[in-house]
Amino acid sequence: MFARFQPLRKTLRRLALPITTVFALAACDTIDLPGGGGGPSINPSQPVPVALLIPRGSGSSSDELLAQSLENAARLAMRDLNGVEIDLRVYATAGNAQTASARAQEAVNDGARIILGPVYSAAANAAGLAVSGRNVNVLSFSNTTTIAGGNVFVLGPTFQNTANRLVSYAGSQGKSRMVVVHAQDTAGQLGLAAIRSAASRSGASIAGTVDYPVSQQGVVAAIPRIKSAVDSSGADALFLTAPSAGALPLLTQLLPEAGVATGMPQYIGLTRWDVPAQTLDLPGVQGGWFAVPDPNRSAAFSSRYSAAYGRAPHPIAGLAFDGIAAIGALVSSGGSRALTRGSLTQGAGFQGASGVFRLRSDGTNERGLAVATVQGGQVQILSPAPRSFGGAGF
Repeated sequence: MFARFQPLRKTLRRLALPITTVFALAACDTIDLPGGGGGPSINPSQPVPVALLIPRGSGSSSDELLAQSLENAARLAMRDLNGVEIDLRVYATAGNAQTASARAQEAVNDGARIILGPVYSAAANAAGLAVSGRNVNVLSFSNTTTIAGGNVFVLGPTFQNTANRLVSYAGSQGKSRMVVVHAQDTAGQLGLAAIRSAASRSGASIAGTVDYPVSQQGVVAAIPRIKSAVDSSGADALFLTAPSAGALPLLTQLLPEAGVATGMPQYIGLTRWDVPAQTLDLPGVQGGWFAVPDPNRSAAFSSRYSAAYGRAPHPIAGLAFDGIAAIGALVSSGGSRALTRGSLTQGAGFQGASGVFRLRSDGTNERGLAVATVQGGQVQILSPAPRSFGGAGF
């Protein structure tokens, strides 16, 4: 991959990832929930059976750690459900699609009214397909939007959500002509598509795109092409889709050396530039923009989880908290149709581990994000995360 940065990347891998999740279950108003769409009928006066599918049993220590953290976070959220009882039933998927499919069917046979999880996209897709004819929705922990739709929702953060927030903010700051730099792999292509879509929505323009093979040589060879695209288009923003564990360190070193420094045009990152924290020390990311979940709520969740379980949560543990938060808020409305697709996608959304979020009718999600920058190796918030999507709700 990027041999020139190998010592740095080994250091990055050794660092613990910052936690990006938060706790905050807001009291919910009683509102009329939409009843349309697929989903079961429930008795809100009785404990609601909820299946939690986690990657336990795969033989991987990292999967075991993730599985336990997800279960812990779900149970932490259950403590806040005043007047709502959840009958949480935990099923081990071994992290694979075939087992996830079998466990999803088993869960529904056992009476589950909704499924929370699994994590991996293939397993989540298989679980959704397995119960698609059973009138049960699946709130997966995946962020792969290609599996979303029908009875499957993805709770993980998406490129589209991040691109929408950043492109909109950039426009408010007078940055609307963008050159997009992306890898030729699947992630790079999906990132480019998300930025194109966001630009189309906001009235921004894509002034050029530059791709590169996923290699150090490919990145080095792309630098003159990036400079040419910026210079010839008059772009005022340079959107980088690369993560810290990929080409970002090399790009942000070589581009300033070639005369393309942040601010001329503005660097914008589609991925988290504060993960891992070592990234914040890179000279080339100073002054760049990226999106983060609400820092205060993320810190509150991490602190509360650590107090309860004696260790920091896994970076995606907050998704299990979110799922229980949404289910509890909907059930507390008292309606038998609380877990239908129409209710799950009500517009006001929910308060979760890292702030406000809502589920969309296409199975994806929207999360309230802050826009941040790096100054002197520290994260500074430029635009705070919204606290609500407006209107009555949870």
